[in-house]
Amino acid sequence: MAPIIQVEGIQKQFDARPVLHDVSFTVNKGDIVGLLGPNGSGKTTIIRLLNGVIEATAGKILVNNWDPHSQGHEIRKISGILTDGAGLYHEMSGVDNLRFFGKLYGVNDETRIQQLLEDFQLADHQQKKVGTYSTGMKRRLGIIKAILHNPTILFLDEPTNGLDPEGIQMVLQNIHTLNKQYGTTIFLCSHILHLIESVCTQYLFLDHGTIIESGTKSELETKYIKEISVKIETNAVVNELNPLYKVVKQDGSYITFILQTKEQLPRLLEEILKKQFWIHHVEIQNRDLESLYFQIRGVKNEDR
Repeated sequence: MAPIIQVEGIQKQFDARPVLHDVSFTVNKGDIVGLLGPNGSGKTTIIRLLNGVIEATAGKILVNNWDPHSQGHEIRKISGILTDGAGLYHEMSGVDNLRFFGKLYGVNDETRIQQLLEDFQLADHQQKKVGTYSTGMKRRLGIIKAILHNPTILFLDEPTNGLDPEGIQMVLQNIHTLNKQYGTTIFLCSHILHLIESVCTQYLFLDHGTIIESGTKSELETKYIKEISVKIETNAVVNELNPLYKVVKQDGSYITFILQTKEQLPRLLEEILKKQFWIHHVEIQNRDLESLYFQIRGVKNEDR
């Protein structure tokens, strides 16, 4: 796949205060990329730069081969953008907001508007003024606004903020659907890691205004996870198992092992079963995105 976003050596300062330092990355067409980092690390600044809302102090950016500084209007025509404010008009009803923005996008499709309102459970509230909406309802309406015109690229800044569990699931499902059905490239910023792990295909790790690591989850696991921590619910007697499998904790029927490689796990499970013990549950504990995030930040901070 050819890159749809190319960022090379970006610097950004606000009033001589450095915010981004030598940021470089590429995003391929059709990817779902998670930009991860703590609050204040520069995630929103990157989205604003990619859309041409602000100009970089130094470096080069291309989005669909357009320069955001001189061709930002072209980029915004093919993009859907959700930021914290969502840009909604609070004195207008929800449906009138969507009709207004639909005309700006060249989308006069009432059927699509009504379907999206139904999908995001806002159909019964569409005639109410947006100013009366809850935080979660405004967030859902902002997402509808962002995807109304089936954008080529979707920029989502903390899309799950203010949403209840049902709303979060709804948003993640729609992200997945947009990508699979329409090939939408999605650039997603978040600091809530476990929520986006199921949808992203690539990750960028931002810390103190710098990209400190990038890759797929599999690539990052291979690079950073040196031991496997696995929790098994079993009636196995530890003393009857090969001492190669190090036990670090036992709590009733739950035993936590440390393994040197992933390949040891099936051999451990096979040994437990061969000895006529039962296994009810197996959970690898240190391969989730949150564990990788802290592992990467820890390693990179040590290198500074």
